[in-house]
Amino acid sequence: MEKQTYDVVVIGGGAAGLSGALALARSRRSVLVVDSGEPRNAPAAHMHNLLGRDGTPPGELLAAGRAEIIGYGAEVLTGRAESAARDGDGFRVTLADGGTVRGRRLLITTGLVDELPEIPGLAERWGRDVAHCPYCHGWELRDHRIGVIANGPLSVIQAQMWRQISPHVLILLNGGAAFGTEQSEELAARGIPVVPGAIEGLQISGDRLTGVRLAGGDVVAVDAVVAGPRFTARAGVLESLGLESAAFEMHGHLLGRRVSSDETGATTVPGVWVAGNVTNLGATVAVAMAGGQTAAAAINMDLIAEDTRHAVTAYRDRIATMFTEDAWEERYRGKDAIWSGRPNPVLVAEVSGTTTGRALDVGCGEGADAVWLAQRGWEVTAADISSVALGRAAGHAAEAGVAEKITFRHADLQKDPAGEGYDLVSAQFMHLPPEPRRELYTRLAAAVAPGGTLLVVGHHPSDLATFVGRMHFPDMLFTAEEIADLLPPDGWKIVTAEARPRPGTDPEGHAITIHDAVLVAERRR
Repeated sequence: MEKQTYDVVVIGGGAAGLSGALALARSRRSVLVVDSGEPRNAPAAHMHNLLGRDGTPPGELLAAGRAEIIGYGAEVLTGRAESAARDGDGFRVTLADGGTVRGRRLLITTGLVDELPEIPGLAERWGRDVAHCPYCHGWELRDHRIGVIANGPLSVIQAQMWRQISPHVLILLNGGAAFGTEQSEELAARGIPVVPGAIEGLQISGDRLTGVRLAGGDVVAVDAVVAGPRFTARAGVLESLGLESAAFEMHGHLLGRRVSSDETGATTVPGVWVAGNVTNLGATVAVAMAGGQTAAAAINMDLIAEDTRHAVTAYRDRIATMFTEDAWEERYRGKDAIWSGRPNPVLVAEVSGTTTGRALDVGCGEGADAVWLAQRGWEVTAADISSVALGRAAGHAAEAGVAEKITFRHADLQKDPAGEGYDLVSAQFMHLPPEPRRELYTRLAAAVAPGGTLLVVGHHPSDLATFVGRMHFPDMLFTAEEIADLLPPDGWKIVTAEARPRPGTDPEGHAITIHDAVLVAERRR
């Protein structure tokens, strides 16, 4: 893992992190989830308001989520991420055990910590009969006796939300100030008593909450306690990246601290996204999952944009260098033979039985066309940019006994003169960008003698849709008509200009039909 750079490292394997990892893995991104195994909802027996999975134990959902992302190729690492830092065009994440992992992008879903009021016994019953969210636990506590611990102005709203669940709701001031006139009236109107006095602890009977013990010894009978915790984002990794958590307030009341982001989860540090409770303090499991998927979609699009920029740069570099002498020499040196050793079939079909003369074989390669022409009585000039190819071609000519009929010429016909007075100029699959192509074929046409023939064969643009497996350079493919348009009508007779079909196979071995652009043109006398 230290050597591999993942497309995305997800820090935090809760609902938000796994949801984001699922979307990314299904988009065929390499994903690593680093998770410390400390989900916020671990104390809860069940999750609710999760469509189709209502009542599912949190651990069951996380186990299923892990299995799903692994099934799509994502990896999961159990460990704690301590910090992250920019590393070239990506990020290096340092783990608690000293190991490191690297990702092009980070999705941080480390959640939050619930800071509960310091009441003895409260934390131990968190997620059972000590709750905070009516949407998460309300139905299970319906019609119960519920005590809402006041912790600020929002406690009145919170009490009213629980009053929707049960008619037996009261507010425990816990030593705090009494409410104002308007709020007191609202509570009275809803039948919500206000109980003064500081809370000393909880009363438990048979592992059940039965009451709240106040200072002085009085006990208020309740079945459940609502404690509005302070929410604090687990922002250590984000802070190491320079992202500080900010106060989150509602109605002037501080609810906690979170890391801010835009609607997609993007932070102010390019390449870093957040989702779930680390940025949305009120997110339920369903909302956290949606946030993880939203962030994952944004990350994938960001990576696509980067991949495309790199591809364009490489594409331009390839076009700029692929026709140089060095490039062709390297290509030929890479294999003992590049081509089949057989003459091109269109050349055989169009030239067989014609009157022989002087021929120019443009880009002769390893000499199959030149040898075939020479065997039929042509005096051939075989030109190529590669000395390695010419050496092989000369060897094949000698083996065929026609070396004296072929002149091998080391030339770049994009720059060097093509010569003139040829009865046949054959250019088989000479593919160049548009402007160099126009210049080359104009010069080759000028090399044809009056009464001679220009034969041009290339890969037809329609082959791009057949997945033949060729390099994808659309601008370099051409139709026969495009080359014919370079020839002055008063000086040339177009004999053939067509897309000629022939059988082929795709990379998987399936039979397909491909097309050659074939131009046969005679120069008028």
